[in-house]
Amino acid sequence: MIVDERMVAFINSLDKGNTVFLENLEREALAAQVPVIRKETQSLLKFLMRFQRPARILEVGTAVGFSALLMLEYAPLGCHVTTIEKDEKRIPEAKENFRRAGKEGAVTLLEGDAADLLKELEGPFDLVFMDAAKGQYPRFLPEVCRLLAPGGLLVSDNVLQDGDVIESRFAVTRRNRTIHARMREYLYELTHHPRLETCVLPVGDGVTMSVKLAVDEA
Repeated sequence: MIVDERMVAFINSLDKGNTVFLENLEREALAAQVPVIRKETQSLLKFLMRFQRPARILEVGTAVGFSALLMLEYAPLGCHVTTIEKDEKRIPEAKENFRRAGKEGAVTLLEGDAADLLKELEGPFDLVFMDAAKGQYPRFLPEVCRLLAPGGLLVSDNVLQDGDVIESRFAVTRRNRTIHARMREYLYELTHHPRLETCVLPVGDGVTMSVKLAVDEA
């Protein structure tokens, strides 16, 4: 827990909730032990949809489609989400959820490794939501930056690893050391990138927001 548990519970108690469909989908996912974005991150995304009003969204990491559907619910009419997933078990589940929500026409689901698929995409995208395998974030970043529109926003989830990111590599379990090192690398790249202005927020499991600067601003 990054922020005091009581404070998180209080903040989440203020959230007005989602549609019945999204609430049910979240319960189904959690019951099946499929992780979905935390309530705090949901609130942040809902705010960003209303504030930025993106027309084109790229999501790296679909899972069962919850976050894509959440963004579409609060984004302006006509918004389109392109989302990438390589887990063969999750792909049909996500497709079925898009169908159930009546959003098939607003979502393009790309199947395969994001490292390959990102290279084939053409931008620009107004917002990119990064929520895939955490150890792959640095690998995805160059193509994500290419695809992001000037003034566009990159939102990266789960960047603080429940606080483990501040620990010495020897203080984390051996199996987590590679992800620990790569997330530290990713955070450094985001905060020192010449075309990005980034803030790191202790929201949920840690979220970064990075705006892409125009060439004359960099």
